[in-house]
Amino acid sequence: MCPPRSLGRMWRIYPRLRDRWRGLLDRRLSDPTVSVWPGPAPQPPARAYVPPTERKRFYQNVSISQGEGGFEINLDHRKLKTPQAKLFTVPSEALAIAVATEWDSQQDTIKFYTMHLTTLCNTSLDNPTQRSKDQLIRAAVKFLDTDTICYRVEEPETLVELQKNEWDPVIEWAEKRYGMEIGSSTSIMGPSIPTQTREVLTSHLSSYNMWALQGIEFVVAQLKSMLLTLGLIDLRLTVEQAVLLSRLEEEYQIQKWGNIEWAHDYELQELRARTAAGTLFVHLCSESSTVKHKLLQE
Repeated sequence: MCPPRSLGRMWRIYPRLRDRWRGLLDRRLSDPTVSVWPGPAPQPPARAYVPPTERKRFYQNVSISQGEGGFEINLDHRKLKTPQAKLFTVPSEALAIAVATEWDSQQDTIKFYTMHLTTLCNTSLDNPTQRSKDQLIRAAVKFLDTDTICYRVEEPETLVELQKNEWDPVIEWAEKRYGMEIGSSTSIMGPSIPTQTREVLTSHLSSYNMWALQGIEFVVAQLKSMLLTLGLIDLRLTVEQAVLLSRLEEEYQIQKWGNIEWAHDYELQELRARTAAGTLFVHLCSESSTVKHKLLQE
């Protein structure tokens, strides 16, 4: 078993991961509608306000160590546990560093509802819905039936044109990238997805492990689109692009009729933070288990 490594030293060793994660931390906002240990699920209506669950910070230092089952998070000399009291163990060192950063970034109060990576790890470890890999894949493929960018309006003409110009390139990219037929429809029933398309997507998702699939489901739930999620994970889209494309009609209405500025900004920034965290989680769960140690050149 390896001795614990302090977060400060690790943060200096891994500048690439540090910079990627800081970009997320700089954007992250609180969400008072989320419970202490939520799973990847659609957000409840804004009116269903629940007082935020917080706790006074009880630790000084955060570190990681490598155990028999993977990488563990240490809060001072305490091992982090999941809501079901399992040892919090993640499969990769990079993911452990990112989770440790969430805990280390908490100030006097621990705001659990801002810790999206910790939440996703808890979901993967506890698997509260007891789903198998095949069940996760089938649920993900089913999102195609209600994919946001496949549903089109018939009017007004300006919105019709906007959807065509912004969403069609994503569909065309996905069809070419994965060799499958998707299409779009103005029918309330949505487009008819061919069986072969479902088989192709099922095969592609099978290449991901259980942890990454939990992350994919989380991102799809934020964007309401499997196609935008694929584009994001495949680096075809940035987080900002994917979020704006998922809110295309809403942004169109805001441009036309205006909005409550603070509410719009809050919602947009929070959606970006969640989407970024989920995407980072998928990539970190798909990378090798350890990070190569390199000394920084002065």
